[in-house]
Amino acid sequence: MSQKKPELTFKYVFNYGYNPTYVNGAQGGFSPRGEMIVNFYLERQPLPESISHEITSEGAIGRETRMEPEDLANSMVRFIDTGVVMSYENAKVFHAWMGEKLREMEELHKARTAFEDAKVGAQA
Repeated sequence: MSQKKPELTFKYVFNYGYNPTYVNGAQGGFSPRGEMIVNFYLERQPLPESISHEITSEGAIGRETRMEPEDLANSMVRFIDTGVVMSYENAKVFHAWMGEKLREMEELHKARTAFEDAKVGAQA
């Protein structure tokens, strides 16, 4: 009879303020100590600080008359909500883990596409 291998169970404890955040980009580099720094951001068009509207004769909100600042058309905002700092060794482990998760997602995508193609073929 084979002996059971030793095992270790990790329990996950979430910070009370834990709140997953959507990101669509990242920027970072290395600290002077050689740690990897990654700042995650949400890239979007900026919002004005204020918008003024005229009031119609009926007392309703009318057309926009002023926006501050006025030069938002050529601007973008990268709103940084969170960042991580990790050692080189941990960055390599994270890279391998992320690569495995991406491979799993690619397999799911292939299976879904094959299923949808088969479904469309059966309807033809």
